[in-house]
Amino acid sequence: MNMEVVQMIMTLLGGLALFIFGMNMMSDGLQKSAGDKMRSILAMLTKNPILGVVAGALCTAVLQSSSATTVMVIGFVSAGLMKLPQAISIILGANIGTTITAQLIAFKIGDYAWAFVVVGFILYFFIKRKEIVTYIGQTIFAFGVLFVGINIMSDTMKPLANSPVFIDLMLQVQNVPVLGVLLGTIMTVVVQSSSATIAVLQNLAATAGPDGVSSIIGLEGALPILFGDNIGTTITAVLASIGASVAAKRTAAAHVIFNITGTLIFIWFIPYYAQFIEFISPKGAEVDVIARQIANAHLCFNLFNTILFIPLIGVLVIVVSKIVPGKELDRLPSEPIYLDYNVLERPFAAIHLATKELSRLAQMTLGMVISAQKAFIGNDAQEVKKVMDAEDTVNTLQEKIVNYLAAMFTKETTTEEQAAKISGLMHIASDIEHIGDHCKNIAEFADEKMKNSYEFSDEAYSEIYGCFDLAKRMTGDSIMALEEGDANLATNIRSLEAEMNLKEKELRKHHMVRLNQKKCSPEFTVIYTDVIHNIEKIGDYCNNIAEAIIDDTGGTASGPVMRPAGSESPEDPPTDPPAGSGN
Repeated sequence: MNMEVVQMIMTLLGGLALFIFGMNMMSDGLQKSAGDKMRSILAMLTKNPILGVVAGALCTAVLQSSSATTVMVIGFVSAGLMKLPQAISIILGANIGTTITAQLIAFKIGDYAWAFVVVGFILYFFIKRKEIVTYIGQTIFAFGVLFVGINIMSDTMKPLANSPVFIDLMLQVQNVPVLGVLLGTIMTVVVQSSSATIAVLQNLAATAGPDGVSSIIGLEGALPILFGDNIGTTITAVLASIGASVAAKRTAAAHVIFNITGTLIFIWFIPYYAQFIEFISPKGAEVDVIARQIANAHLCFNLFNTILFIPLIGVLVIVVSKIVPGKELDRLPSEPIYLDYNVLERPFAAIHLATKELSRLAQMTLGMVISAQKAFIGNDAQEVKKVMDAEDTVNTLQEKIVNYLAAMFTKETTTEEQAAKISGLMHIASDIEHIGDHCKNIAEFADEKMKNSYEFSDEAYSEIYGCFDLAKRMTGDSIMALEEGDANLATNIRSLEAEMNLKEKELRKHHMVRLNQKKCSPEFTVIYTDVIHNIEKIGDYCNNIAEAIIDDTGGTASGPVMRPAGSESPEDPPTDPPAGSGN
């Protein structure tokens, strides 16, 4: 291999590297610009298949990667936030959304690439006062870099038209479509980006053959490679499903089946499909219009496939369930359900999953509050044990959630606004864990009370019961406010916290009156006041959670987040009647 060939390969790879870098950077800029508006797209995911297709296309248009959308969907399915039919509809849409990159390339914006680089550079590096302007600048700059990479690849491929070896290889691909499918698949598996390999294909096809007019490969030769690119892009989803739930593996399998089935159908009709694409595309010399033809072929391939599969989603679910049999394994309570490290590069999605896991953690502490009430008022040793066991689970899970949140800070895709949100969630995680600590304290007091056969007056039990009820209400409202991002509910928790503080002071006074009236024994005073204090501290930490939610939302409700498939809104915590002696 002579130096000229080596230099050509290195230049081609350099152009490809610039393209991938620009595409990823543009994706980051678009994602940061969209910010939490992406949550509105996510909210569509739980509707119906048509909306799912639309949501998948929109997400992919922003993320500039069907693989990124599919990995995100696999995370949601694994977490139980989405059922398999919903996930499949998203994947169908993702395959449509990914065609936007090829369309952009086909419009030959490369002549203005350096203008985009200059304008984007100025906005990105010199205007720091407004975050949104910086992110827009990043997107424009990356858009220019992307086309600089395309221009380099295009210039590098021109000498290939004079290479007999390369021309012979292209003829074989044209004559044996399976070779083209295999080539496209391998290229995309290696590069891990169908957008990049399709960009290479468009530039290769736009290279003139010996006659200077015809494409070196032609549309019929390019189509099998295009189909292979669509198959190769599924590898990312397959890798993301390794070690995930059965449902996640089925989602990845559905993605593979979708693209392979489309290829198996279209490969038999390549000449007719090529004629159709030529009919709907601009007319002109082949080398001038073939990039548009490939972009249109990519779009129509995925549109036709999607139209075919939408009514067959139920059938596809049955097929992948047969291909990937089995049931979900039970997880330990301390094992996260929602956290998925594969989606950390998409902070808006990772924050969404972390919030769901925090809500689950808070539900555990609500159960601890209820058990602590039963243990203390009902003298129930079993409930004491429940609290103690739950405490260990809460501590372990809280640590895992914090580690997951901390991992987001290392990602360049995290904006300052998202970083502030993540910091708030870390504080909420600590507050939830502290609620569990105080429930454990109360359970220990209950155990001491039972061992020493202490009993309180009916009035004292009634007061403690009322405090517990208020704590349960505040904890339940905190969970709902966290899930819904509801600033109004969080503001109401503030009022309840003030009520809890006032109640603690009143109950201390009441107890002193009972002591003076000889209705309570002095030795009970320490336990009584400590229990009341611990319940009041639960209210304090609920208030801390509410404050974090208010700060995050700016005092306005941000709307509901996606719930586990088939679930309902959290209900008010159940209220148990006092079980204390004498009541």
